[in-house]
Amino acid sequence: MTTIRTRFAPSPTGLLHIGNARAALFNFLFARHHGGQFLLRIEDTDRERSTQQAVDVIFAGLDWMGITPDEEPVFQSTREARHREVALELLEKGLAYKCYCTPEELKQMREEAMKSGKPPRYNGLWRDRDPADAPKNAPFAIRIKAPREGDAVINDLVQGEVRVANVELDDMIILRSDGTPTYQHAVVVDDHDMAITHVIRGDDHLTNTFRQAMIYRAMGWDLPRFGHLPLIHGPDGAKLSKRHGAQSVVEFRDMGYLPEALCNYLLRLGWGHGDAENLSREEQIKLFDIDGVGRAPSRMDYAKLDHINAVWLRQADDVRLTDDVMERLKKVEGVTVDETTRARVLALMPGLKERARTLVELTENAAFLGRHVPLPMNAKAEKLLTPEGRALLGELARDLAVVEPFSPEKIDAALRAFAEHGGHKLGQVAQPLRAAVTGSNSSPGIDATLQALGRDETLARIGAVLHG
Repeated sequence: MTTIRTRFAPSPTGLLHIGNARAALFNFLFARHHGGQFLLRIEDTDRERSTQQAVDVIFAGLDWMGITPDEEPVFQSTREARHREVALELLEKGLAYKCYCTPEELKQMREEAMKSGKPPRYNGLWRDRDPADAPKNAPFAIRIKAPREGDAVINDLVQGEVRVANVELDDMIILRSDGTPTYQHAVVVDDHDMAITHVIRGDDHLTNTFRQAMIYRAMGWDLPRFGHLPLIHGPDGAKLSKRHGAQSVVEFRDMGYLPEALCNYLLRLGWGHGDAENLSREEQIKLFDIDGVGRAPSRMDYAKLDHINAVWLRQADDVRLTDDVMERLKKVEGVTVDETTRARVLALMPGLKERARTLVELTENAAFLGRHVPLPMNAKAEKLLTPEGRALLGELARDLAVVEPFSPEKIDAALRAFAEHGGHKLGQVAQPLRAAVTGSNSSPGIDATLQALGRDETLARIGAVLHG
């Protein structure tokens, strides 16, 4: 049996869009599910718009998502000689021809076609002309001879049978007059030479597929199987754009989403397997196949993504989350990032991650652990620190000073005993205490919070409130 080989072929002209990232994920999972290989090709033939920065973003984004190619990435720009070779072979076989039309002539063709209500395309002027008519030493492009009769049919793995009348396809350029290949031509040659068996990409490429199929057939090459994925729309059903929120993988990373959560969400965006919701990478590989992809466009649901991310946050390793939070805390004003802060964050992480949906929220909630007295107080914390609350804290500090060991169990017991002895509800004690040591009205359990801070820091923060 032929080994299944898929590819992701982005153009390095901008950010790694979330729709492209999903296509990469689907290609990766499909190859892995079938025991095949996943490849990466950088389509950098647009020299003016392609940048090294965009290439780096693609590599970083795929690496972050855990999508790794099985072979070294191919750069399309290094293969121009091969693209020209195939174009010249088609010319020699009489399946392509030289076109000497000037830009002005082509513009006039388009205008005349539009005036008569036809699509603005090339009219085949040089298709059957005698080569002797060619202007001497004039530049020429090479065009493929498109079939004029019948239909072109693609049995798409997602869209089903798609049919286009050949008369709708014009004689497209495969080699420009400057000797550079067009996108449509280079893609086919590269996919053939890389032995790609399945091309899975957005359905905005469906029209391109019929054009590219002409080159496969002219060369006598087997066509890969095509699967065109419906696009991702915004929550309102319109094309996903900046006004809907994040669009690129880098933005989602910076907004505090875990890669496994984003991949899990993207997988479920247009593909389903019963009620399966949160799937590990191993489960994704086991279950994913292209026949589970729907035909309708998907709608981006940022609230759903938040929910999935929160689930993955709660399952994530505490050391890994602490490392990420510490990196993000470096950008937070007034927070000391040192080993003391790190130890506090790690100690409190089991409680912190239960209360956050993103790494950004997690970082915001952990920031108090690296602040110095006097702490900044939010409005709700200020309200809790009434004269009565402060008086209560003064008495409580004496009890906390002798708790031994300073563990959550002993702290909890001391707080309960203090509340009972003074005729208070536990919340009447815990809330002003929480405000004093965190500067907020919310945190993980107060016993775990105090332990993470340690006895000395806890008493110092209470003292700053009493004497500030």
